[in-house]
Amino acid sequence: MAPDDGATMLKIGQLARHAGLTVRTLHHYDSIGLLSPSARSDSGYRLYSRDDVARLHQIQALRSFGITLADIGTLLAGAGVSSLSIVDRQLAALDRQISEAARMREQLKRMQKQLATGETPDLASWLTTLEHMTMYEKYFTQDELANLALYHDVNVKAEWRTLVDEVAALSAAGIAPDNAAAKSAGMRWIEMLERDTNGSPSLMARLNIMHDSEPALQQSTGITPAIRDFIGRVMGEIKLEAWSRHLLPDELEQMRRHQATRAKEWPPLIESVSRQMQADPSAASVDAAILGGQWMSLFHDMVGNRPETIARFRTAIETEPMLRIGRGMTDEMLAWLRQALHRD
Repeated sequence: MAPDDGATMLKIGQLARHAGLTVRTLHHYDSIGLLSPSARSDSGYRLYSRDDVARLHQIQALRSFGITLADIGTLLAGAGVSSLSIVDRQLAALDRQISEAARMREQLKRMQKQLATGETPDLASWLTTLEHMTMYEKYFTQDELANLALYHDVNVKAEWRTLVDEVAALSAAGIAPDNAAAKSAGMRWIEMLERDTNGSPSLMARLNIMHDSEPALQQSTGITPAIRDFIGRVMGEIKLEAWSRHLLPDELEQMRRHQATRAKEWPPLIESVSRQMQADPSAASVDAAILGGQWMSLFHDMVGNRPETIARFRTAIETEPMLRIGRGMTDEMLAWLRQALHRD
């Protein structure tokens, strides 16, 4: 049975099969008030209508965008989040994937033609270059690549390789992230990253996303997931030292827990905000509201909800230069997000 007309009602097991979910998940959605069935049969079975199925589509689509169930409930309870807007966003994401796949196919066709005619004298070198070109072009424009020293400057690449080898040695030796040698390397990492991205939050965010998504880049740079995890904890210790001058012990512990559990959610959010600001300067779209909800969820997980804690957090940002390096969210971004959250 399929939900093909307004009169069709699905039992919970049927809906679970169509949606690729477990019955237990649908029970959970019901228990938290996210998706309750419109009716029950005489025997007490949950019955889901077409409108219920449409709401489930909204829930699952929003989850695929990385939004928590609590935030989804808040969004769907408010105005302005329609099925049409969510489908529009899904189609836009698929269009980007199709475009990337088409571009990759063209690259491979050109490679096939060159290999067939024997034009390439050094196959391994050429393939590596092509792979890296394709990799970087997925994340940066040609103008950005021209100004990204990490991409084209051999001296900068060598400097990074030396630092990566040093950090790898510290990690392999079991050095603690709060060790003085680790912090010294971490400070150089922060300063070089700031220098080589011109302090751009968007470029920093995309470099993080690229390292998460491209195993070939991890291999060529030596920046493995283990090294990224280690240097992330080192940089966290450096910044926690600055935070400790302003936050109370329990507030600092919440910050530490956030860094350990949700810090990786910031780079993709920062990049999404940067892109959406260009497309929607007035923050009037549903996408802006969704991003505002994600930011608010992450911010409160990091800082909490107490006004006095938030005030201390803001004072620290204003007075500690270290906390402004690689901060990610600029003042312009924050103003845009607040506008998105307080739209009429």
